[in-house]
Amino acid sequence: MRYLVTARVKPGRHAALRRAVDAGSLGAGSVAGDEYLHDMARARQLVDGRVRWVETCFCQTPLAEERPYWEAYFDLLQVKDAHARSRCRDASGTEPWACCGCDCTERLDRWLEKQGKPFSV
Repeated sequence: MRYLVTARVKPGRHAALRRAVDAGSLGAGSVAGDEYLHDMARARQLVDGRVRWVETCFCQTPLAEERPYWEAYFDLLQVKDAHARSRCRDASGTEPWACCGCDCTERLDRWLEKQGKPFSV
């Protein structure tokens, strides 16, 4: 499933986040692998300082695996479905892991690219 995540970098954690991204260690130890780095490369910073990205997650509870890794640097403000669960082939069981190569959020990605500016850690 894909989620639209809105978060704010925790006070005093921006430099640590930058170091983790630069070192490629953001999310180290997670089954999500380098997805964290991919998310930050595509994330957008809004005028008010919030950061948004689209997150792929296969957990029953949204971001159950990823949440501790993100919460080391961010206050997660909102995590919501990026599209209708009824249309998600992974969620319905018709195609396990479908989100890995799915273009279901292509419109959302294009919309997000127009929001704010690229997030620079």
